[in-house]
Amino acid sequence: MRIVVTTSASISSSSESRVDYKLVACLAAVYVIWGSTYLAMRIAVVELPPLLMASMRFVSAGAVMLAIAIRRGAAWPRARDWLRVVPIGVLLFVGGNGFVAIAEQPGGVSSGGAAVVCATMPLWVGVLGWFFEGARSTAREWIALAIGFAGVVVLMGGPSLDGEPRLVAIVCGAPIAWAAGSLLARRTRDVGGAHAALVGPALQMLVGGAALVVVALARGESIPAHVSTTAWLAVAYLAVFGSLVGFTAYMWLLRNARPAVATSYAYVNPVIAVLLGAALYGEPLGASTVLANVLVAIAVVTVLRKRSAPAR
Repeated sequence: MRIVVTTSASISSSSESRVDYKLVACLAAVYVIWGSTYLAMRIAVVELPPLLMASMRFVSAGAVMLAIAIRRGAAWPRARDWLRVVPIGVLLFVGGNGFVAIAEQPGGVSSGGAAVVCATMPLWVGVLGWFFEGARSTAREWIALAIGFAGVVVLMGGPSLDGEPRLVAIVCGAPIAWAAGSLLARRTRDVGGAHAALVGPALQMLVGGAALVVVALARGESIPAHVSTTAWLAVAYLAVFGSLVGFTAYMWLLRNARPAVATSYAYVNPVIAVLLGAALYGEPLGASTVLANVLVAIAVVTVLRKRSAPAR
C-alpha cells in the first residue's frame, strides 16, 4: 500500500504526482524535533519555573523571527493583526505548551507520558473541527477518538503517567488547547501578507510568550539565582529548534496541507519522546507505555486514512 500525501495547492489535472520536498522537510521537522522537545522541557523545568521558561523560549524566538521578516521587507504588524492572534497565542502557548511544562515538573508526568497524551491532539482537531470549520466528525473519527482515549487510560495505569493527579489533569488539557489554537490559526493565514510564513508565527509566539509571563507572575514564579548550563542549553534548544524551526514548519503545514496531515506529527512524537526519555533520562518504559503508543497511533492513522482517501 502506498500513501501519497498532497497539499491543498498541489492537486492538479496531471496524472503524475511529484514529491513536495518542502512538505517532506516540514513534516520531518515536526516529527523529529518536536519529539525531542518533551525531554528538553523536562530537563529545563528541573531548575527553571515552567511558564517563565516557556515564555523565554517563545519571546526570544518570536522576536528573532519578526526581525528577520522585517529585514526581508515586511511591514510592522498592525494593531488589528496583534489582536487577531491573541486567542491563538494563548491557546497554543499557555494552554498547549505551558500546560505540558507545568505537568513535567519534578513529581509530575514523564516526557514520554506527556507526549503520548498530546498525541490525541489530531483527534481533538477532528472533534473541534465541527465548531471551527463546520466539518462534522464521522462515525470512524468518533471510533478513532475512543481508541485514542483508551490509549490515554492505559497510560494512566502505568508508570509513564504517574504523578500528582492535578498535573495529570493539566497535561490532558494540553492537546485540547493546542487543537483549538491550531484551528483558529488557519483563519489568520493572511497576517503578514507576502511574509505571512514568518510574521504570523512570530506574532503568535510573541503574544503567547507575553501571556505566559502574565500567568507565571500571577503564579508567583521567579528565575532562580543559580541555574546550571544544562538547563540553559535546554532552553536554547527549545527556542532555536523547537520554536524557530519546528513552529515555523508547523505553521507552514497548517497553511498548505490538510489539518489531518499537518497534525500527523502527533503519532510519531511519542515514539521518539519515549525512547529518548528511557535512554537519556531513565524514564520508565513498560508494557503499558508501549500499548498506549500503539493505541494512539492506530487512532490517529485511522483519522489520516479516512481523510486521505478522496485525494487521488
